[in-house]
Amino acid sequence: MSTSFELAATIRQDLGKGATRRLRKQDMVPAVIYGAGIDPVSITLTHNQLLNSTANEAFFSHILSIDIEGKKENVIIKALQRHPAKPILMHADFLRVNLKEKLKVHVPIHFIGEDDSPGVNQGGVVTHDLVDVEVECLPKDLPEFVTVDVSALEIGESLHLSDIKLPKGMILVALTQGENNDLQVAAVQANRAAQADSDESEGEEEESGE
Repeated sequence: MSTSFELAATIRQDLGKGATRRLRKQDMVPAVIYGAGIDPVSITLTHNQLLNSTANEAFFSHILSIDIEGKKENVIIKALQRHPAKPILMHADFLRVNLKEKLKVHVPIHFIGEDDSPGVNQGGVVTHDLVDVEVECLPKDLPEFVTVDVSALEIGESLHLSDIKLPKGMILVALTQGENNDLQVAAVQANRAAQADSDESEGEEEESGE
């Protein structure tokens, strides 16, 4: 993964709702780091630095480095609480990463080949049923995204999770949970609007012929 993220943090000693409100007024974000059999650590992050990082899609599927007053932690983001109406981050949860242990992370799907799809060229429309998938792999193998190629799809055809080609050592978590979890990822469907226009035109032609 070519993209890297490093955040600077300080240990948060003053806990509680009042302290949290004061932090947010100072454009800071309360957060916690947990996992790996180590006690959780409450930290504070600069709001703008975190907000700018989250604007990059890769932030949510990368190993992040958090510098806590000179000590660096490898983590992934597990939860991010946002304000319901404003572009404000309220709280973040980070999970420590053991580089020798597999982890499960949701990564985005990038669809390619839509312009080459026979179904699209015949007037069909590609539908995206999933926007991300959960993968399990070692941290060093964690992908920035998963690619799904729809270039061979005809109208009425679809792709499922089992059709996604992944590198060796990486698995889709859903497929380990039984056949019923082999979800549809994308499909090419007939363009109903175009079909309706075509049917209407044919109707008009029949009327004029009468």
